[in-house]
Amino acid sequence: MFTIATWNINSVRLREGLVARFLEDESPDILCLQECKAPVDKIPLTRFAELGYTHIVARGQKGYNGVAILSRLPLEDAGDRDYARLGHARHVSARLENGVVIHNMYVPAGGDIPDRTVNEKFGQKLDFISEMRDVFHADRPQKSILVGDLNIAPREDDVWSHKQLLKIISHTPIEVDHLLAAQEAGNWVDVTRQDIPSGLLYSWWSYRAKDWDAADKGRRLDHIWASADIAGAAHSSRILRPVRGWDQPSDHVPVLASFDL
Repeated sequence: MFTIATWNINSVRLREGLVARFLEDESPDILCLQECKAPVDKIPLTRFAELGYTHIVARGQKGYNGVAILSRLPLEDAGDRDYARLGHARHVSARLENGVVIHNMYVPAGGDIPDRTVNEKFGQKLDFISEMRDVFHADRPQKSILVGDLNIAPREDDVWSHKQLLKIISHTPIEVDHLLAAQEAGNWVDVTRQDIPSGLLYSWWSYRAKDWDAADKGRRLDHIWASADIAGAAHSSRILRPVRGWDQPSDHVPVLASFDL
């Protein structure tokens, strides 16, 4: 059995202490980070290794994006893909000794206007997810786990107000349709919702709210998916809401799941 966590850390160097605290408190076997905002050689790997996370597969770039897989379990680099040919560090994969492949994804946020004719970033987001769909369709994932900040809250109960967010990027119908098409193409199972099938559930709260906790205008942007052949081994999903209240937090919190594999 192993436990995997995913967390958009919004600068791993700025929040090194928060990552260390999380690793000490929760001890997941694997932690997938997004938006590291650092080249790989600038990630504080020594600190994490001291906590037992001696294996790492990562892709980084200065100041933006960046994805990393920290693990207490041996793993090997399984490559990356430049989705939508953006030249961004937004995907990396690793293979565990038991053959399970982990994909760590950071889907573009998409800017502010949900119209690709006037907002290039929105078009890039849709193209990124469309390529995910095509890749999964061409080579259906097996014995695989996909985690990360997918920057879309697909269900009505994944946002604080379905009606008020229908025209807000991350919950527009076209984004949801694209994400569900990618999920269907790979026959992926949304592990979090397999374990927690109903009720409001968020992993992100905006910095703009003066009191994020009281306002509670969250969205579930961070996901753990499993290929259908191993989805039945998943259990114990959790979203660590209290982490949003830590000092100088990321606007995202960790999402975890365990697998009996």
